Amino acid sequence: MGSHEEENRSEQPLLNPDEEESAYERTEKVHIIGLDEPETEEDTTKTPPFSWKKLWLFTGPGFLMSIAFLDPGNLEGDLQAGAIAGYSLLWLLFWATAMGLLVQLLSARLGVATGRHLAELCRDEYPKWARMLLWVMAELALIGADIQEVIGSAIAIKILSNGFLPLWAGVVITALDCFIFLFLENYGVRKLEALFAVLIAVMAFSFAWMFGETKPSGVELLLGILVPKLSSRTIKQAVGVVGCIIMPHNVFLHSALVQSRDVDKRKIGRVREALNYYSIESAVALAVSFMINLFVTTVFAKSFYGTDKADSIGLVNAGQYLQEKYGGGLLPILYIWAIGLLAAGQSSTITGTYAGQFIMGGFLHMPLKKWQRALITRSCAIIPTLIVALIFDTSEDSLDVLNEWLNILQSVQIPFALIPLLCLVSKEELMGVFKINPILKVISWLVATLVIIINGYLLLDFFSSEVSGAVFTSAVFAFTAAYVAFIIYLVLRNIPFFQNKRITDAVS
Repeated sequence: MGSHEEENRSEQPLLNPDEEESAYERTEKVHIIGLDEPETEEDTTKTPPFSWKKLWLFTGPGFLMSIAFLDPGNLEGDLQAGAIAGYSLLWLLFWATAMGLLVQLLSARLGVATGRHLAELCRDEYPKWARMLLWVMAELALIGADIQEVIGSAIAIKILSNGFLPLWAGVVITALDCFIFLFLENYGVRKLEALFAVLIAVMAFSFAWMFGETKPSGVELLLGILVPKLSSRTIKQAVGVVGCIIMPHNVFLHSALVQSRDVDKRKIGRVREALNYYSIESAVALAVSFMINLFVTTVFAKSFYGTDKADSIGLVNAGQYLQEKYGGGLLPILYIWAIGLLAAGQSSTITGTYAGQFIMGGFLHMPLKKWQRALITRSCAIIPTLIVALIFDTSEDSLDVLNEWLNILQSVQIPFALIPLLCLVSKEELMGVFKINPILKVISWLVATLVIIINGYLLLDFFSSEVSGAVFTSAVFAFTAAYVAFIIYLVLRNIPFFQNKRITDAVS
């Protein structure tokens, strides 16, 4: 796109202020230094020089987003990958995190350039039946993730209470984090971000301590990152590593979080500046999340790879297995593991509540206060989680089976966050000069296709082993046909031929 065209576009705001719809009230946003500085007409396309102080002010949304890379579901995927595949899948963890970063940067780009988040834009982009279906899919994915996160916290609470508090009690305690969230949100978004920084630091300290205690091999760790290796025995763990990195609700969440900073969307230079700072802080946040996931994977690779326990390890028994291998001491490894797991569960359930507000508010445009949406979202997740905790409290095997079903539930939803994101961020009439370029568009669609295919393999493998009986098989076949048809519909809407046909049909 030529510079003359870019200058012409800069004369018009990316978003009409009168039509602006924002995830945050203006009084809630973080004021960025220099926002009110007088600017001449030729300055509107110029990106201000780099400032460490501004980077600090923009830091926050990326770390909230990175929590989804560290939730209990991810930690279980890490420990199982380490126990079954050893160090051999560390390269895949690295590249999966890189793919996750690309997706989240596109989500941030959409939110900053348009001033609206993905759920709001989907509401305007798609007909009512399609947007309602997308909303249901997003809510199901969020509930599935929330159940895993709350159960992870409840397991940690059970360990830390020496079994005194059962799973259902841990679920109730975790549910109260909604009120912590509501309390902190009243004091500003920076207070909430500070809470997440503390929880990430707790995770980093806990799992780094475990790393130092177990002393994994540095040489094998480096080889695992640098040398791609995959075998038929580890394919399921490989699929799990990639599949749990991209969380559907997180794609919606990040496009809303970036609006917590007061950016003048009428000035291209200011928008570009915000995107640069968000790119830096998101990359740093996911680098931290990669290191934490690396610690967990290598600890369990060192401790259980090649042992009889490798195939049976999960969140429920992981701490006990570590305790049996490494014993007690001044700081028993069982409790260090539980503290890290509790921080992961608590932080991810709060971000789930946050994401639920934006998803419900965006798709349905409901005139509810934030605390009302938060309570509705929390109730949708806590009620099924309590039922799960009461039923599966004494059965580790049943919890593992449930976890597999929840992973499948979230895998099914991934296309319905990725495809709308890529379609919207490619639209020139929506994004203006911030529309992704052809090379980035090709790379993004390749990444999305790879993620969808990998999760499709996970679905195929799961249903081929679990589905039996003519009625159940027929139901799964019918669901699969409708599922694929909806994906094709979402993709075809973005192809110029079909876009022109819709316009022609509407005129006629």
